[in-house]
Amino acid sequence: MEQLNSIVTQVIQVSPSMKIFRIVPDGWALPDFTPGQFAALALPASAPRAEGSEPDYEQMAPDKMIKRVYSIASSSISKQFIEFYITWVRSGAMTPRLFALNIGDRIELGKKAVGMFTLDQVPADHNVVLIATGTGVAPYVSMLRSNVLGAGNRKIAVIHGASNSWDLGYSSELMLLQSIADRFTYLPTVIDVHKEPVPWGGDTRFVQEMWAGGVVEKAWGIKPTPENTHIFLCGNPKMVQSMFDVLGTQNFLEYKKDGFGQIHVESWG
Repeated sequence: MEQLNSIVTQVIQVSPSMKIFRIVPDGWALPDFTPGQFAALALPASAPRAEGSEPDYEQMAPDKMIKRVYSIASSSISKQFIEFYITWVRSGAMTPRLFALNIGDRIELGKKAVGMFTLDQVPADHNVVLIATGTGVAPYVSMLRSNVLGAGNRKIAVIHGASNSWDLGYSSELMLLQSIADRFTYLPTVIDVHKEPVPWGGDTRFVQEMWAGGVVEKAWGIKPTPENTHIFLCGNPKMVQSMFDVLGTQNFLEYKKDGFGQIHVESWG
């Protein structure tokens, strides 16, 4: 189809239900974007669904375009491709078709990235805590790949929660960054430890319990407060609400357009 303006150049199976897709525009240049933004992907209803998916819940014309937005995981500096980290929803309309794609297949990529879930509103002298569940880590990877650490003294921590260790996408990259950047901290946690094939030696608490337990303060040597830290939340709405409950007791407030507040949110169902 003519509107399928891009080509899948890499598909990485992270876990049984998660994949990384790299997509390259065919004959046009990727637009500028700010780390933390998202872009649209689209496929026709005639595209096949991955094996194991449930049937479409509604009848659609074969040429109907199914469009969804996903957070960008790639760097905003080197724009040879655009990368997405996506969870397979077996009953969904879009992800079963995405998970059937192979290298060389065509897809429609939106030509404009949007979203306000960025570091633009964070003062340069404030530290940042990036909290995610599942594929919610994707926008943070984009931020870090785009050299958000930069110069200065800002500290950045990523708290990433997943059901199992194999669902901790980008963990090797984040562990490497932690080993070479003393201002960066990576704090993964796994909930379903009984499913691990070998003993999991890391944290097993929910991310809100980790925060309440002071993991960031222990890692940084200073207490994160509304006066020195901004917090980003991306992932399961239950996690987001639980973090709001904890942060509210510590006088953190949701960021508003007037520039007041320290909690930035990207929530998905």
